[in-house]
Amino acid sequence: MVTQFTRHRRTRMSPFLRSMVRETELSKNDFIYPLFACPGKNFKKEISSMPGVYQMSVDVLVKECVEVKNLGIPAVILFGIPPVKDEVGSGAYDPNGIIQQTVRAIKKEVPELVVITDVCLCEYTSHGHCGIVKGDEIVNDASIELLAKEALTHAQSGADMIAPSDMFDGRVKAIRTILDQNNFHNIPIMSYAAKYASGFYGPFREAAESTPKFGDRRSHQMDPANSDEAIREVQTDIEEGADIVMVKPALSYLDVIRRVKDTFHMPTAAYNVSGEYSMVKAAGKLGWIDEQRVMMEILTSIKRAGADMILTYHAKEAAKLL
Repeated sequence: MVTQFTRHRRTRMSPFLRSMVRETELSKNDFIYPLFACPGKNFKKEISSMPGVYQMSVDVLVKECVEVKNLGIPAVILFGIPPVKDEVGSGAYDPNGIIQQTVRAIKKEVPELVVITDVCLCEYTSHGHCGIVKGDEIVNDASIELLAKEALTHAQSGADMIAPSDMFDGRVKAIRTILDQNNFHNIPIMSYAAKYASGFYGPFREAAESTPKFGDRRSHQMDPANSDEAIREVQTDIEEGADIVMVKPALSYLDVIRRVKDTFHMPTAAYNVSGEYSMVKAAGKLGWIDEQRVMMEILTSIKRAGADMILTYHAKEAAKLL
């Protein structure tokens, strides 16, 4: 007599059965592709710590956006490298700044593509910090005034969505207020609501040329040890007018993504950041991992954790596989 027991393997025995019971489906529509805009013409420079990612002049970046759209990726998020930096990041809110020019060019050539703009001062300040520095302090209220001003110029240039990444208190309310006062009621805000002071940002700082000249960002970005604090931060941003909330980074904070999604049932984004990307690329180059398989496993894990959209440098590669 054969003892009966549960056979979970029955639905794993063929690719067709596995696809029928698959719980999490990754889609091209999940992806937002980060791009780095810089001055010049016909300029494209690979970032040494991020193989396959480039700083691009506006003309080259627009061509990249055509490819992104043709691959079925619905959105890009823009970061700018200005020609000149100063202590107050004036290039960030210059109506003819690098991001403002880039937005106008993309919307002219690829109007269907959703253009999201990162709102922060770190790429534009000579000291590399996210806001105004007075003495040893990165000050809050004076900084959010400039961030709101920056967000308005992005909307005026044609941006479809505004994404403040600075983590200063009150910046979502300030941005929502200035957008509404200028009749941009329908421009959504995707807030970097739970952004951690992470060691995974190193390659991005090379890409955006935004490494702080002194100190660090722990006075405004979150302590990696904290999860309850993330819930408080997200709740505040929702109350101030955020339409989409983001957790950044993704891989070390999958638990936070799940908590945010389960708590608020809001559209939730996760940023698969530069260090996460670069580790996969480095290990793949050395032959230590199956790069494509690990890439797709990571992206699926972020989706499974509760993310509705994923900002990722893998977007083009993953879209081709999908």
